[in-house]
Amino acid sequence: MNDDQRDQQLQLWGWGLFVISAGFFLAGSLRNGDWLSFAGSAFFLIACFVFIYQLIQS
Repeated sequence: MNDDQRDQQLQLWGWGLFVISAGFFLAGSLRNGDWLSFAGSAFFLIACFVFIYQLIQS
């Protein structure tokens, strides 16, 4: 595995952890009925997927 592949793999792991975090924030905001936090978490989750898509396409 060369350095570029290793860097891409580490970036994917990092984005995956962000996705998991966003999922927990979504669940917590739903549990508390906080719709503003839910909206922010949903947008953050969508943004994570946009960055993951861009990383995979390169």
